[in-house]
Amino acid sequence: MAIFSFLLYFLLFGTNLYFVLGQQNPSISYITKEQYANIGDTIDLHCSVHYASSYNVLWVKVAPNGQASIISSGSSQLIPDQRYSIRHDDASSTYTLQITKVQEVDSGLYQCQVIIASISKLTEDAWVHVRIPPVILDNSTQTVQTTSGARVFLHCYATGLPEPKVSWRRENNDILPTGGAVYRGNILAIHNISKHDRGTYYCIADNGVGKGARRHVGVEVEFAPVVTVPKSRYRQALDYDMDLYCQVEAYPEPSILWLKDQHQIFDNQREHFITTYSSESGFLETKLRVAAIEEDDYGVYTCKAINKLGHDQKYITLEESFSIECPPACGLSGSSSIFSTFSSALLIFTGIFHLKLATIL
Repeated sequence: MAIFSFLLYFLLFGTNLYFVLGQQNPSISYITKEQYANIGDTIDLHCSVHYASSYNVLWVKVAPNGQASIISSGSSQLIPDQRYSIRHDDASSTYTLQITKVQEVDSGLYQCQVIIASISKLTEDAWVHVRIPPVILDNSTQTVQTTSGARVFLHCYATGLPEPKVSWRRENNDILPTGGAVYRGNILAIHNISKHDRGTYYCIADNGVGKGARRHVGVEVEFAPVVTVPKSRYRQALDYDMDLYCQVEAYPEPSILWLKDQHQIFDNQREHFITTYSSESGFLETKLRVAAIEEDDYGVYTCKAINKLGHDQKYITLEESFSIECPPACGLSGSSSIFSTFSSALLIFTGIFHLKLATIL
């Protein structure tokens, strides 16, 4: 009788008990935690769920404000984006979200969700980090114009993923005012700036993605003129040409004057010709040609440079010589060359005459 009662109990309640005890709650056994990708790459996010045959498994993109966009349910894609695709592997019960041609907007939080009830669900997070090449921001320094002795700060800021590191260099790898060829940091401080600190600086942002970013920062330093002369004394024979040279360094660009006995010499005045041009080193070169020298051309000349910050000058002496200095006398042209040919013959004749006279005496 006891055995019969047990069999009857099993037939009435055993099947339901089996279903109650045998039913397993779903669980997420694996998820891709993080993915790093470059723009244009393809990435796969995997989510393996056990005992989920009776439940919906979703892939969801969660915006920074918390708003969720359902990408897929089960093996069905819900968002009509050709870059998305969903694969389901029955053997491992894995749902794979693939994103091709990755873009910057694909960065963010993705969730694998198992919907258990209307107010109950399992979730696991998967983060996607899209590497972004550096971009130097507009609030970075572009040009600076200052005066000698001032304190200057050059700023450089950049965005990108990972966060870019910023460094500074000078053109031609010249030494920085801070010392060394490279300075690392967003702000390059130049204390007591001088004319030697002017030029082009490079702000370089790098995060290992692409070639990095670079910005040229021009630094202009205003300073009073500095005048130098390659020679302070020149010699030339009468009736021949001579070029006097002077070099000027200044910013802003100065006015350059040539004077003789404190009187200004103007271009193309009494066989005086002035030429001024910029050299590759950033200096101004000026030349005064004294053509067909006369007696009153000998003496002291002044090369003077003036800008708003001050002035400087150097003196050059032109002396008479009984020999012809070449150049520039060897490259004459026009009426001056005809006259100089006559002068050369006269000098030779005079030399021969003095030689014979000395022999007789």
